Amino acid sequence: MSGTIFIPRELDAIESRVGASPDTVKRLVGLGFEVVVETGAGTLSRIPDADYAAVGAVIGKAGDAAKADVVLKVRRPSEAEVKGYKPGAAVLATMDPYGNEAGVAAMAKAGVTAFAMEFMPRITRAQVMDVLSSQANLAGYQAVIDGAAEYDRALPMMMTAAGTVPAAKVFIMGVGVAGLQAIATARRMGGIVTATDVRPAVKEQVASLGAKFLAVEDEEFKAAETAGGYAKEMSKEYQAKQAALTAEHIAKQDIVITTALIPGRPAPKLVSAAMVASMKPGSVLVDLAVERGGNVEGAVPGKVVTSANGAKIVGHLNVPGRVAASASLLYAKNLFAFLETMVDKTTKQIAINRDDELVKATMLTDGGKVVHPNFANAAAAADKPKPIVAGQNRGDDPASDGATPAKATAKKPAAAKADKPAAAKKPAAQKATAKKSAPSAGAKTSSEGDA
Repeated sequence: MSGTIFIPRELDAIESRVGASPDTVKRLVGLGFEVVVETGAGTLSRIPDADYAAVGAVIGKAGDAAKADVVLKVRRPSEAEVKGYKPGAAVLATMDPYGNEAGVAAMAKAGVTAFAMEFMPRITRAQVMDVLSSQANLAGYQAVIDGAAEYDRALPMMMTAAGTVPAAKVFIMGVGVAGLQAIATARRMGGIVTATDVRPAVKEQVASLGAKFLAVEDEEFKAAETAGGYAKEMSKEYQAKQAALTAEHIAKQDIVITTALIPGRPAPKLVSAAMVASMKPGSVLVDLAVERGGNVEGAVPGKVVTSANGAKIVGHLNVPGRVAASASLLYAKNLFAFLETMVDKTTKQIAINRDDELVKATMLTDGGKVVHPNFANAAAAADKPKPIVAGQNRGDDPASDGATPAKATAKKPAAAKADKPAAAKKPAAQKATAKKSAPSAGAKTSSEGDA
């Protein structure tokens, strides 16, 4: 055997996906690996244990992780889980490290080599490994389905002998992978679709799907996209102009779907309480960014709330997991494609090439340390002993003698410059790291929103 690969059952209560499919297990077995799947790992994704066993997997228990050379997961392992992993094991998952530095440190302490799949650079070679795109695509589709389920009217126009049913007006805010799929799905269901985004390049894509584009097209708008294809955070002035333009538009909409996320940052607020109040009773807002604080004011993670004027705000968590049977198949293929690049074709052993651009961009921890440039400096600072200052150290606050805070704050240029491996994937995140302000407002699947 080339080694052991373990597929655990996800422990998060809202997670229904799994890190391997029967197809990827079959391929891994074909490469010479022993694949152990924890009992019930695929149940919520409609994959029974028998389907894994039929393609050569061993059905095991959680404790089998201790002998695994590779662990394929959906979410970052908990501190309790990672303590049971073999030092040196490779762990592939969506790690959601921003704001979760303790979890990253726990993986380093356990000695595992952890890879954040959401940091995969957007280059041609890595398209098949892009978990953000595969999961956001399904999230965009499901957002329309969820919106239609809450909307108590038909979406397409229907002309009948008894009268005409008008088509629903659907507005998509944020036109990345999720937004484009939402547009396509809403159009297929017969809605009249409009969309907005700060990136000028998406205007033609919106039109190609039969929707109308809405945006303040000034000079800032023309330069509002990063080299990696992500939306930049816009100025307060632009946001005000865009809000004014969309406020009147939103008041006329039946369904609004928001998908805007900036990697490593809180979700931008796109829909104010006043905008929600302007909508008709029975209208629906679906917030795909709710796990990062939400694009819609009043959105509550994991709940559907009804505003005073009768508009519904949908804040489902883990939207790709709401179509887990499809999401798991795509996610499993993403993991397999990346892991396959680490298999030595001659020896059939796991051989991680630390000079590979994909490895550099995604590796979070290795050799007992946090190694990703966006987090390594923060981890080193956290490990450095604090000076003892009389009357100030209580054990829960940083030491200060009145002269050191400014110096300590300024001494963070390395994180700001760390744009070599992951610049294509997380440009906004680097800026957040430089400010030491990469907060997280919710669960771990935020990276699967539109980017």
